[in-house]
Amino acid sequence: MACRISELVLNCSDPETLARFWCDVLGYVELDREDGAIEIGPAAGFGGLQPTIILSPSHNPRTGRLPLHIDVNPTDRDQDAELERLLALGARAADVGQTGGESWHVLEDPEGNEFCLLRKQLEVLN
Repeated sequence: MACRISELVLNCSDPETLARFWCDVLGYVELDREDGAIEIGPAAGFGGLQPTIILSPSHNPRTGRLPLHIDVNPTDRDQDAELERLLALGARAADVGQTGGESWHVLEDPEGNEFCLLRKQLEVLN
């Protein structure tokens, strides 16, 4: 039997701000709160095809170039339109040494955590 990713935990200084940002980015909803942490995920809740994200408060969160980052794909528009939407939500362009010829965009969330917007449009999961 294999494992699958059920949740991702992101240490952050402001769980409220990041919960709103990532809910808007991914179309997620708030699922739970416990000890200052906020769990967000698809409306179907924990255990479905998409992992939930736990935004865990930390007084010393690591930001910038993490060894693991999130990749997202547009679901209902092309990459350029999705890039505009993400920037309007508070994402910022990040420079990690790209050449400019990449098919993806490197961005940062409001706390500086890097993530990439990929080109391929995916179907919405139920």
